[in-house]
Parts: sequence; C-alpha cells; structure tokens
Amino acid sequence: MNAKELAALSESELEQKGREVRGELFNARIRHSTGQLENTALLGKLKKDVARVETLLTEKREAAK
Repeated sequence: MNAKELAALSESELEQKGREVRGELFNARIRHSTGQLENTALLGKLKKDVARVETLLTEKREAAK
C-alpha cells in the first residue's frame, strides 16, 4: 500500500490497518522460518508498510495536539 492511500485514512483506520499489517508480517515470519514462504521480499515490504502506518499515525497525532 502506498503512502498516499494511507494518508487518506483516518487515525482509527490507520490503527486497524497497522494491526492487519502486523498480523500479516507475523504470519510471513512464521512461514519463512518453516520454509514455506516463497517470496521472501514480502518480509521487507511488510516491514516498510508497518513503518509507513506508524509514521502517519505519529504525524496525525502530533497535528491533533
């Protein structure tokens, strides 16, 4: 998911998206450790998605102060 799409989401939607992406990352890590993950680039992509969501959440919370 790109930053423009994420920026359009509200704070509560971003929190929900963050939980979803973290869950996907957890599952990908488990699949990687058991040798079932074919696309290992997915791990990096999901890590970056988590960082994007966290960055936007921080920016929205700071702007609300």
